[in-house]
Amino acid sequence: MSVVPAEVLPGGSRAVPKTASGPAELGPRARLWPSLAAVYRAQLSRARVARIPLLFVATFQSIGIAVMMRGVVEGGDEAQSVVAGSSVLVVAYVALNLLSQYFGQLRASGGLDHYATLPVPPAAVVLGAAAAYASFTVPGTLVTAVFGCVLFGLPLTNLWVLLAVIPLAGAALAGLGAACGLLAPRPELATLLGQLGMSAALLLGVLPAGRMPEVIRLARDLLPSTYGVEAYARTFGPHPDWALVLADLGVCAGVGVVSLAVATRAYRRAAVR
Repeated sequence: MSVVPAEVLPGGSRAVPKTASGPAELGPRARLWPSLAAVYRAQLSRARVARIPLLFVATFQSIGIAVMMRGVVEGGDEAQSVVAGSSVLVVAYVALNLLSQYFGQLRASGGLDHYATLPVPPAAVVLGAAAAYASFTVPGTLVTAVFGCVLFGLPLTNLWVLLAVIPLAGAALAGLGAACGLLAPRPELATLLGQLGMSAALLLGVLPAGRMPEVIRLARDLLPSTYGVEAYARTFGPHPDWALVLADLGVCAGVGVVSLAVATRAYRRAAVR
């Protein structure tokens, strides 16, 4: 049997694949907002079952504190501070405590390696997780606010302000919580930092500022949740000063941008180690 090369056969020339002259083109870079939406949906579905019982704990804790303070505070500006502080405390519990624990455990268990392989920007991971955890605070915050207003006889007219207080104060506190979890060298330390932050929000946010020493008031001004508390407390009066309310919300927004940027940078550092 003779073997005839394919090149000499009519119409039988072999197709030789051509090698690429340059490097292959990469796919389009992942955009922030679609990636953020995907991470948010994934975090929301993952945390729905595990975090709902803890949300009940945060809500009952805040309601219990309002009931306890009812025996100390009768009304006026102090009652407004108690109701506003108890409402924002639900946000602090989830954003500071739970989010710091989540990122601390994620870093310790190597879970950040999974997110590092995904084609999503680091900011989408931090913002998506923070937004998902903050979403769980909406029902508890509203329930606590309504209960506190009924308990102290405060008006419910401007309850809608919480729709701005929750995301802005939540962003500021969630950024701090995520940064604590990502920067802490051990998950136990991340849990401790989250607990300390929540305790500070409890003591400095719920207790009336008029009964605090001057040094404690200065520490209170450094806490981002204080401005969310002040923004909501200002709306209980018959003629709220909306300029001051917007100023307090603006402080929350500014701190939120800075804290989330710090958390994003901490995520980049932790993901490449």
